[in-house]
Amino acid sequence: MNNWFKRNGIHFAIIGIFFIMCFIYFTPAFQGKILGQGDVTGAQSTQTEINAYKEKGQTILWTNQIFGGMPAFQIWVPYTNNITSHVIIALKAIFPNPIDTVMILLAGAYFLFIVLRINPWLAAAGAVAFTFSSYNIIYIVAGHSNQTFAIAFFAPIVASIILTLRGKHILGGTLTAFFLAMEIRANHLQMTYYLMLAILILVIIEVYHAVKNKTMPQLAKSIGFLAIGLGIAVAVNASMLWSNAEYAKYTIRGQSNLKSSADEPSTGLAKDYAYQWSQGVGECLTFLVPNAYGGETGKLELDEKSATAKAFIAKGASVEDAARNAGQIGAGAIKGLGTYWGNKSSTSGPWYFGAVVCFLFVFGLIIVKDRLKWWILFTVILTMLLSFGGNFPFVSDLFFNYFPLYNKFRAVESILAVTMLCFPLLAILAVKELIDNTDKKALQKKALLSLYITGGIALILAVLPEVVLSFRPSDQTEGVNMLTQYLKGDNSFASAIANGIVQDRISFARMDAIRTLVFVALAFGVVFLYIKQKINVTVLSLAFLVLVLVDLWQVDKRYLKDENFAPKQASNKPEPREVDTFMSRDTDPNFRVFDATANVKFDTFNPFYYKSFGGYSAARLKRFEELLDNQFTKTVNQDVLDMLNVKYILSTDPGNQSLKMQVNSTACGNAWFVKSVKYAKTADQEMQAISSFDPKQEAIVNDQYKNQVGDKTMVDPLATIKLVHYSPDTLKYQSGSTVEQIAVFSEIYYDNGWTMYIDGKESPYFRADYLLRAAKIPVGNHNIEFVFHPASYYTGESISLAGSVLLVLAIGAAGYIETRKKAAKKA
Repeated sequence: MNNWFKRNGIHFAIIGIFFIMCFIYFTPAFQGKILGQGDVTGAQSTQTEINAYKEKGQTILWTNQIFGGMPAFQIWVPYTNNITSHVIIALKAIFPNPIDTVMILLAGAYFLFIVLRINPWLAAAGAVAFTFSSYNIIYIVAGHSNQTFAIAFFAPIVASIILTLRGKHILGGTLTAFFLAMEIRANHLQMTYYLMLAILILVIIEVYHAVKNKTMPQLAKSIGFLAIGLGIAVAVNASMLWSNAEYAKYTIRGQSNLKSSADEPSTGLAKDYAYQWSQGVGECLTFLVPNAYGGETGKLELDEKSATAKAFIAKGASVEDAARNAGQIGAGAIKGLGTYWGNKSSTSGPWYFGAVVCFLFVFGLIIVKDRLKWWILFTVILTMLLSFGGNFPFVSDLFFNYFPLYNKFRAVESILAVTMLCFPLLAILAVKELIDNTDKKALQKKALLSLYITGGIALILAVLPEVVLSFRPSDQTEGVNMLTQYLKGDNSFASAIANGIVQDRISFARMDAIRTLVFVALAFGVVFLYIKQKINVTVLSLAFLVLVLVDLWQVDKRYLKDENFAPKQASNKPEPREVDTFMSRDTDPNFRVFDATANVKFDTFNPFYYKSFGGYSAARLKRFEELLDNQFTKTVNQDVLDMLNVKYILSTDPGNQSLKMQVNSTACGNAWFVKSVKYAKTADQEMQAISSFDPKQEAIVNDQYKNQVGDKTMVDPLATIKLVHYSPDTLKYQSGSTVEQIAVFSEIYYDNGWTMYIDGKESPYFRADYLLRAAKIPVGNHNIEFVFHPASYYTGESISLAGSVLLVLAIGAAGYIETRKKAAKKA
């Protein structure tokens, strides 16, 4: 055992150094502070009801907190039979957030470079280069926890696949199963999908070489073990995958119900929505020069020395007023005139891979002979083309229209997370080639060529930036016109301000270009010294570790500072308003609130305090989305609010602009009997019918449910039906009627898991009013119960348990076999 520690001492030392890096960078996290992440706050609002039951020791799979009600599969579900759930819990118990994710990023990437036979200190440099790429830090700040966690397993999955392809079938296959299971459990299928695209390219290249070298049997064996690993990983996550796959068909990523909208795709997301965050083609310069496009939206400060402030001073403004006005302009107060000037509506920062990394990447393209270079190059080309989305639609549209599942994902620029791994991967392989290659004279020429390319781009941006970039967004003219109106027609002053902001953008780009030029020169200097044999391999590796760390650390601190952390006791939950306190006294367990002052699809405030008609979820139900688009875009449909039991409506008082609350006296309640049923042949007719109807008196039902309704509807004016017990996934009602009647429930229709019982006996129910539940209730007094018990979750959990047992056994077997092999080799 002592010998084992001695042999692996350098690895433990490097992991210790990684921890020290995390301790220094994330010191506030070790002091008990937490990140005030915007997306985390939004997620907490949607989890309000889920968390309330979790505190009672109960797990609910359905929540009525947002959008009238939806499965909890994309919000929070424990998946207790999944072994990886417990691994995640253990990691979070050891490391405070976000240290757990950062340590996985570092250790996982280090493992990949060690598998590639890189010396430990150089492998550490590669791990730092990947981990501290700007967007990993930006995602952490934004609260994209699942996304960053999924990215963290990119490197170890690739490492495990490479081990398997090298012939270490049992070890590689088992590690692939484990890391892929962790990747899937991160529950960010978009990132997993993008990684699979890269792995598909790797497999194609391996098949090509196997055919060429006549080694297909060996490759087939490796792929067989990888397939087994994939099967185990899928089994481990069966409950989550099955539930999500079943649910996805009914979300905004599923098939359209309406046929009347020409802009709506038959399945998947609308293209404009999917392409909303597309990387600008020229914006890829930020890989090398972070502020080439103005950095983060509204965060580059314009002080009294800025050209924008000087435009105000020239007009007679005081220095203080000029600085304040320039700051507001730079923050994007007027469209098209912010410091960020790319095509995105907003951005949290650039995709900066590092000046040192970019230099070495170009160097690697020239000198690396390993066939992994071609995998990296093809992956980089494809991911960059796909990241352009609407800015270069030729390739993106092909994938969007024809490639399986691709149109289910939005924010296509996020595929650059794969590119973010490829750049340091080839960069470190370049240094390995530098070390292994004996033709130093040829290497010197190629290093100079790399310097000319990367340093030349930086030099042009530093000296003649407007030769390369315009520094003017497509909507700048529109912004100038808006500013002219604000300045009461003074177009010359508006133009002077716009010219000032352009000069400030140029200044930011120039400063970062000079900074990049310095780091590129230092990286070349290290390579040059090694070629001239002035330094050895260890010094070379440590030099790159320091250069990469300093380079990326400085840029990352622009986006994640100590000020981003707040004391743990400070809740992200906003303070309740007077109306919130008033409505909290309502004893109805399942009423809803419509806030006309909020964006109904992106409301992350209101769900904290009550069940909101709106909310935010990237996986909201398609029918609710269609309802919002057709009934709430131009005007508010009061009939729809009534049928969804909206008891309170919030609006702005036109007199004093204060928040006003109105009690909705026509709300239908939790359940009611209707007097008549009106049939519709299509979803479009259903949507049209609910545009103007009396939901208390009639129900709009699709023709497919005619058999359940019957020939005629009878009415008992004294009949009653009421909610007597509320739990999100168990709803109990009591009814009394002298005739058979149709009851409508103000609950969202979702037939994968909901079962209705009348007096304990399963009974059919159907959809009414486009998205509500309805049922025929027999004569007499009855107990009616809706129970949500989806087989996809409960049966899936049994499969997950079996998969978890298999994974644990595989890990044990792989460990035993490897130990025996090493013992035999030593003997």
